[in-house]
Amino acid sequence: MTGKPKRKAAKGAPVGRRAMLGMLGAGAAGLAAAPYLQRGWEGFLGAASQVDATGLTGLLPNPGGFRYDSVVGSVPRKTDTDYVLQVGGLVDQPKTYTLPELRAMPQTRVIHDVVCTDGWRVERTPWEGVKLADILDDAGVHSRGAAIRFTCFDGAYSESLTLEQARRSDVMVALKLQDEPITHEHGGPVRLYVAPMYFYKSAKWLSGISVTDKVVPGFWEERGWEIDCWLDGEDRHSDAA
Repeated sequence: MTGKPKRKAAKGAPVGRRAMLGMLGAGAAGLAAAPYLQRGWEGFLGAASQVDATGLTGLLPNPGGFRYDSVVGSVPRKTDTDYVLQVGGLVDQPKTYTLPELRAMPQTRVIHDVVCTDGWRVERTPWEGVKLADILDDAGVHSRGAAIRFTCFDGAYSESLTLEQARRSDVMVALKLQDEPITHEHGGPVRLYVAPMYFYKSAKWLSGISVTDKVVPGFWEERGWEIDCWLDGEDRHSDAA
């Protein structure tokens, strides 16, 4: 009676190895295909969200963990050839930056959790871009300047920060997300990234930066959301990234 289990185990061993090898092979193929599948799914969700009047596509996850959201139905796409970022308001010298010019400026990198008020989170997300403080210094802020207003090429969204907040080293004009150029679906080619605050402060499709003498409530703040929406545990005065 002790012989049967041994024979069955010996007989079944090759099958187990084949199954394991098959699973490993499938896993390796899945890992190899993952970037392509993710980009395809992101593209599908981004396109679907622009014609989805219900907003249900914003509830669907993608492999990167982000959700899709837009306050308008359709957003034009911008590329190296037609993207510009305009900087004005209470500055000494208004500036206009093309995408290649932004890429040529000194770049900074921040790794931080992305947290949305809807409850989802993407942990330790790497971002790269130009410190907002560097852009403000390049234009020169007037003594009356106290805040920053951000506008977007979707034609509707806006955001704001105080000048102190805007000068933090973990606030940037972002060009890369997860070590890749920011896609249109993620608010690219250029978006704002405000690491210490909830994600709605990180305006997508950034097109304008204007220095103002007071805080101008952004799109969601005009609808009752908090103007200062710090993440739990953030140092509200620290300049450390």
